Amino acid sequence: MENKHIGSDFDDFLKEEGIQEEVTAAAIKRVIAWQLAEAMKKRHITKTEMATRMHTSRAVINRLLDEDDTSVFAGRRRHQCSLGHTGTGQCGSGYSVENRAVIE
Repeated sequence: MENKHIGSDFDDFLKEEGIQEEVTAAAIKRVIAWQLAEAMKKRHITKTEMATRMHTSRAVINRLLDEDDTSVFAGRRRHQCSLGHTGTGQCGSGYSVENRAVIE
């Protein structure tokens, strides 16, 4: 019996199975959760402090840190700003990271 997946690309396999988006979202979420947890550890930021910086609840932080919860992608931009990471230098409604005094 010939295996149709031998020599094929893993992404092709995921597409054929109809699960590429789900698997990709889960992988991205795991990386984001890990990076957020590591940044919080490095800066000694508690979940409560992070929630305050993001203007959200601790429950949202718990969902962000849960590697298996892929429903939380909307908060990504806010957590990046809260940790001082931004590609454009702008966070939220035009406030720069420096003006928000997020990281002291």
